[in-house]
Amino acid sequence: MELGEKTRRRLKVKNELLRQCMGEVLGTFVLLMFGCAAGAQVKTSRETKGQFLSGNLAFSVGVMSAMYLCKGVSGAHLNPAVSLSLCVVGQLPWKKLIPYSLCQVLGAYLGSAVVFFVYYDAIMEYSGGVLTVTGQNETASIFATYPSDYVSLKTSFLDQVVGTALLMLCILPVTDEKNTPAPDSLTPPIVAAVVLGISISLSANCGAAINPARDLGPRLLTLSAGWGTEVFSCFDYWFWVPLVAPMLGGVLGSLLYIFVIQWHLPDHEVDETKDQSGTAELKHRKYPFEEKKEIIGHKEVRL
Repeated sequence: MELGEKTRRRLKVKNELLRQCMGEVLGTFVLLMFGCAAGAQVKTSRETKGQFLSGNLAFSVGVMSAMYLCKGVSGAHLNPAVSLSLCVVGQLPWKKLIPYSLCQVLGAYLGSAVVFFVYYDAIMEYSGGVLTVTGQNETASIFATYPSDYVSLKTSFLDQVVGTALLMLCILPVTDEKNTPAPDSLTPPIVAAVVLGISISLSANCGAAINPARDLGPRLLTLSAGWGTEVFSCFDYWFWVPLVAPMLGGVLGSLLYIFVIQWHLPDHEVDETKDQSGTAELKHRKYPFEEKKEIIGHKEVRL
């Protein structure tokens, strides 16, 4: 056995939940690295090195990259609203919800922290050395999301519910075997495209967080890095909206998919027969969109 294989076996984490948590930390770390770094580049360059679309594209690439990175280990939820929704529909044990969510917030915090240090000089130059949440040279929005001045609390809450419901409504069929699922290798870019669509159509009101970890992790980073408690108290303590509304929206979107689509999909019919010897097997699978018969593994047996 090679030395590398011995080392791998010795260091491999045996606990399944711990492995999954590690995957969620690293995946969400990558997601926020892409997203917050794009936000920092656009803002500190005063939109000379990117525009509004840059951040949306970066977050989408971050989703795709993170899913390829950790999907095989944890399922790549990257979002407490996704984890909660999958618990509700029975695809994730409830006991994993809190560990998953905490690890997602941790990964988001660490990712945004790296961006803060990488862009520290640019942030200080742009802000004049004063880290503020509001005003002409504010920099807090590089990391967390904040509402536009014209948006009411009710509208911003609805905005986040609708955005996250749309997210779950669009990604659940991608992995639903009863529907028209995508190949596993194509799931990340499809989900990334859904995130991009939501970002470029539902960002104007309050940034399209649609992910409590994506918002809370960077907000905690700004709290600890010098922006102060205003990151939580501004806009009449608005911070709870991107924490609560996506959780509700994700569940609503998931239930809507189940009630309106999944429960009404035709079941796949599988007929199995065997030849007289009992050794050769015929399998016929009928799909609602395909009447073709397929014989798999049929072998002629001579007596």
